[in-house]
Amino acid sequence: MKRNAHQLLAAAALCLVAGSALAGTTGTEFQTLYNWINGVVTGYFGRAVAVAAVGIGAILSIARVNPIPILAGVGFAIFLQYTPTIISGVLTATI
Repeated sequence: MKRNAHQLLAAAALCLVAGSALAGTTGTEFQTLYNWINGVVTGYFGRAVAVAAVGIGAILSIARVNPIPILAGVGFAIFLQYTPTIISGVLTATI
């Protein structure tokens, strides 16, 4: 019981001390890395990987007579296409 009270008090203190979240708007030291990775994923390399995932999934689906590999390839291609936009939207959102 005493330990739970200490944990609750520590959690309350941390909530009162927490500052504003500025992770998505400050600091430019990683901007070059972000731009490079975003360019790689959303550029021709990302498209090539997505097409390769669908192609390999299609080959495996034909070989195994199972639709799951091609569905996984299509899912990966969709994930690769839309995830950078979703992450940018989440990290730059303001309340």
